[in-house]
Amino acid sequence: MKTIDDLDVAGRRVFVRADLNVPLAGDEITDDGRIRAAVPTIAKLAERGAKVIVASHLGRPKGAPDPQFSLRPVAARLGELLGKDVAFATDTVGDSAKATVAALADGEVTLLENLRFNAGETAKDDAERGAFADALAAFADAYVGDGFGAVHRKHASVYDLPARLPHAAGGLIATEVGVLKKLTEDVARPYAVVLGGAKVSDKLGVIDHLLGKADRLLIGGGMAYTFLAAQGHEVGKSLLQEDQIPAVKEYLARAEKQGVEFVLPVDVLAAPEFPDLKTKAPAHPVVVPADAIPADLEGLDIGPRTRELFAAKLADAATVFWNGPMGVFEHPDYADGTRAVAQALLDSPAFTVVGGGDSAAAVRILGFDENAFGHISTGGGASLEYLEGKTLPGLAALED
Repeated sequence: MKTIDDLDVAGRRVFVRADLNVPLAGDEITDDGRIRAAVPTIAKLAERGAKVIVASHLGRPKGAPDPQFSLRPVAARLGELLGKDVAFATDTVGDSAKATVAALADGEVTLLENLRFNAGETAKDDAERGAFADALAAFADAYVGDGFGAVHRKHASVYDLPARLPHAAGGLIATEVGVLKKLTEDVARPYAVVLGGAKVSDKLGVIDHLLGKADRLLIGGGMAYTFLAAQGHEVGKSLLQEDQIPAVKEYLARAEKQGVEFVLPVDVLAAPEFPDLKTKAPAHPVVVPADAIPADLEGLDIGPRTRELFAAKLADAATVFWNGPMGVFEHPDYADGTRAVAQALLDSPAFTVVGGGDSAAAVRILGFDENAFGHISTGGGASLEYLEGKTLPGLAALED
């Protein structure tokens, strides 16, 4: 896989597929982590005299313009971080994009409007997707793939466009792939994996693959209740995917046979109802045993004994991968479990990787220093699929 150092970019138009899919509250960016992660590659190309055309998706618009998913606020923030104006095209391949790209001088940067405003970006039909890729390719002389959070998608700007231009991986993708290789090849042991989040179905593939690689798996978040139910425990009103219980039972049996340690919560914070995340009103949870959650209560975070248990299981690890919060961390009464795992990673001498998505957001929201972790990924879904052993279309497209 070539890097941007292998490309001649001075005076040339370089299309950078970034991942600027940041959360917005109206026009306000609530977490600019992905924008900051994209800056080094964009800045390096501009410094080398490229005419930089940046493109990304944001949210899930339905293949047509939707003001609530506009990248305009992102263009403003990107300009602040780069220390220079970033021209904004109000469409993807229309008159505004053509004029904005044509006006670029060497070292200047423009951002196109949300790629998903064009149905061709996500089309299942190869011809429709290819036609959009052709239109994008007409803007540029070279392509740089740097949107790691989208490389698991077979989309026009991720998969089809690189085939039409000289291409290379940006610094972010090169870093992400290097980190993931440390989690899959010649892993320093003990290797501990912490998985959380709402649904066990989202993590079945990675659990299946890690059973042959990890030394211990720590399970928290909403997905833990399906594991507890599979062991025959009462989980009350907690999130439960009953259809996944047979698969979970199989994994637990395989783990025991293969000597992989499964660590499940021993206590949880529970309440009669889900908390109000808008008002953040006090929730008054109670601590209950994880194997006997009352029928009228819902588990919403790991409890104090589980926090201590998880920290102890991470203390001697040489490698730790964490994906998914331990509870409803957006509410202060249910943030301590996720906070405890983050702190355990900081306290560990291990090579620590936070696997993107809600975990990365939690680290920032809870006030941790991002630089204190070994690596914080920009792509939760992409990281998981890589660890599952899947071929990621966006990475395959960058290989020669």
